[in-house]
Amino acid sequence: MSQPLVTAFYDPATFTVSYVVRDPSGDACAIIDPVLDYEPKAAHIAHHSADAICSHVTREGLRVEWILETHAHADHLSAAQYLRQHLGGKVAIGEHIRDVQKSFGPLFDLGDTFATDGSQFDRLFADNDSFRIGTLDGRVLHTPGHTPACVTYLIGDAAFVGDTVFMPDYGTARADFPGGDARTLYRSIRRIYDLPPTTRLFMCHDYPPHGRKPMWETTVAAERSGNVMLRDGIAEDDYVKARRARDRTLPAPQLILPSLQVNIRAGHLPEPAANGRRYLRIPLNQLPCREHG
Repeated sequence: MSQPLVTAFYDPATFTVSYVVRDPSGDACAIIDPVLDYEPKAAHIAHHSADAICSHVTREGLRVEWILETHAHADHLSAAQYLRQHLGGKVAIGEHIRDVQKSFGPLFDLGDTFATDGSQFDRLFADNDSFRIGTLDGRVLHTPGHTPACVTYLIGDAAFVGDTVFMPDYGTARADFPGGDARTLYRSIRRIYDLPPTTRLFMCHDYPPHGRKPMWETTVAAERSGNVMLRDGIAEDDYVKARRARDRTLPAPQLILPSLQVNIRAGHLPEPAANGRRYLRIPLNQLPCREHG
């Protein structure tokens, strides 16, 4: 099985890990889950994280074929369009992004002009769709539960799992977002666990417990034997009970409102208003208010 070359970029502000995945036999690469820097107190956008990826791609002489989103993130804004403008490549996500657009478009009152057919993206992947990065074979696994649109990208011996499962000492993703479901998430994670034990798993986030340094790479075998929420031997009903109990304590992500209205647009910012300024919409009293978790 081919072994892609993987370079990680960790964003401590959002605990997000973005990746450049390279064909070892050529210059083709893909970018996965890129971050657009956003400072919420001043509503200020910057490109430090994306520029680090640009610098790496340019320095290594790489050719970007894909910019892949594992789902519509609720914790960071996507830099997909910024990177597409500077580096090229097709922006892709799972086809169930349409469900997420239909769910969140009304929340932000985006109106009839907002397309809910996924057309903001260059490619919508169905379950088991294949793609290529140079000579590397890629396959898409639909792994919902955290959101309806979550996918895992299996590229050679590496799987980019998005927000399904985290490092073994942290557990799994939450399942209480609109369209999320703990039972569905259990089955999606078990699908990932059915991959060969040596498959490298790359996380989209790491929230380091016990003061350890951030980590983002593990294996199927390590997850199956040691994940604190879902390891071998934990029954579906027991996982669902524990996941739902945990989710009831969790506050909404800090950037959920700004990030979702950008990410369901494939990373496009809202169009400027008549005064030339761009605006994000903040609907009041629409999300659960949990101050501790």
